[in-house]
Amino acid sequence: MRNTALHRLLEAFTVDASGRLVAEAAQGAEIPFEVTEERGAGRNPLYCYRPLTSRFIQSRRASLATLPTHDPAARALGGLASVEAYLVEHGDTKVPADRRGRCEAVLGVFLECVFSERTEFGFEPAHFEAAYADLERSLYEGQCTSTVVAPILGVVLDPDTTELALGDGLSLIRGDALADAPSEAVWGDGEEANVLALLAVDQERSDRPPVALARARFRRVLSALRLFERGGYALGPVAWARTGAGSWRWVPIGASGRPRLLTLVPAAQEEELRAFYRLVSRRTPTAGELTWALSRFEMGCERLAPFEALTDYLLALRALLEPEGPASGRLAQRLAVICARPEDRAGLAEQIAHAISLERAVMTGLAAEDHDPTRPDALVDELAEHLRAILRDALCGHLDADLRSVADELLAEAASVTVGSAGPPARPGSARSALAR
Repeated sequence: MRNTALHRLLEAFTVDASGRLVAEAAQGAEIPFEVTEERGAGRNPLYCYRPLTSRFIQSRRASLATLPTHDPAARALGGLASVEAYLVEHGDTKVPADRRGRCEAVLGVFLECVFSERTEFGFEPAHFEAAYADLERSLYEGQCTSTVVAPILGVVLDPDTTELALGDGLSLIRGDALADAPSEAVWGDGEEANVLALLAVDQERSDRPPVALARARFRRVLSALRLFERGGYALGPVAWARTGAGSWRWVPIGASGRPRLLTLVPAAQEEELRAFYRLVSRRTPTAGELTWALSRFEMGCERLAPFEALTDYLLALRALLEPEGPASGRLAQRLAVICARPEDRAGLAEQIAHAISLERAVMTGLAAEDHDPTRPDALVDELAEHLRAILRDALCGHLDADLRSVADELLAEAASVTVGSAGPPARPGSARSALAR
C-alpha cells in the first residue's frame, strides 16, 4: 500500500456508501439486469442474467455525494496528478475537465468496481482491497499495456496454432484463447470462434488506447490477407479496447465487407504470411497509381455481391494499365499479355472485353438479364484474381511499378515474334479491334 491516508478515507467512504445502498435496496429500489449470451464448453450458448450494478450506482451518485465521507475522499484524490488514467482505464469516455469533477467520477467508478456484478451491497473487505489495489496500480504505475482487438472474419488458424505473431505487437489470435476477451468479439453467427486481430502497445497509463493506430494496422492485415490468398475476408465493424487490466469498451473501426468463405492458414504457411505482411507493410507506397489501385481493389473486396465490384476492379486496372483512358481500348490486351501464357492471351483478352461491356449494366443498376446469372459473378471473380496477382507482384517487386510499359514491351516482343513467323505485320490496332468486337 503506497498511500495509507487515501486507503483510510476511501474505506470510510465505501463503508458509508455501502450502508446507503443497502438501505435503498431494502426500501424497494431494484437493480436492473440484462440477459447475456455466454459460450461454455459446448456449442450451444448459455443465457445468463447479469446485474447492472454499475448503472444502479451511477443513478445514485448525487445521493452518495451527500455522505460526510465523500468530500474528504475526493480531496485526497485531488492531490494526485494521475486520476484521469484510472478513468481511461475503466472505459470512461467523457473525463470531466475540472479536477473536482474527475475526482467525483473516480469515486463513482471505484464503488462500481467494489460492488461489480453483485446483487447485495454489504461491505466486504476482500472486494474493497482488490478494488483499491487496482486503483493504486493505475495511479502510481506510469506504464501499462493497452490492447485493441477486432474480429477478422473469413479466416481460421491452423488447429495447432493459438496465436500468429505478425510483429510490433500485432498478431492474429483465436478468440476463445484470449482470456477475458469480450464475448461479442469472439462469437459470431457460426460455431467457430472468430480469429481476432490484436494490437498490444506499451504506453503511459493516462494515454488513450491506440484505436487510430489499431485501425490502420488491422486494415493492413486485411490487405495482406487479400493479396496473400484468395478469400472472402472482412474486418468486423466494431473493435474493443482497454488499458491495462481495465474493462473493455467498444469502439467503431469501420465496416469492411461480408466474408463469403473461410480460408485456412495452415501451419506450414504461417511464416510465409508473416513475411508477406511485413513486406507489404514496408513496400506499400503512400501515393501514386499503385496505392490508388490497391484502394479500389479493397473497395471491390468489400462489396456485398461480386457483380457490384466490377467497376472497382476495372478502375483499378485502368489506373495501372490504361492511363490513356478507356477510349484507347488497350486494357484487355495489356492485362492479357501480363497475366496469361501466349496461347491463352486471346481468350483472356476476350473475357476482359466482355467484362468491360458489362460495366454499363452495373453502373445503371441493371441485372444483365440476357446472361446466365452465375456467369457475371464468375467473370468478376476471375477479374479480381488477375488484379490481385498484379498488385501482389508489383508490391513484392516481381513486376515493375510502371505496368503499362511492362505490358507494351511484352506486346512489342510478341508482335516481333509474329512478324518473324507469319509474314507482313498487322495494321496497328487491328488485333485489338477484333478482340473488342
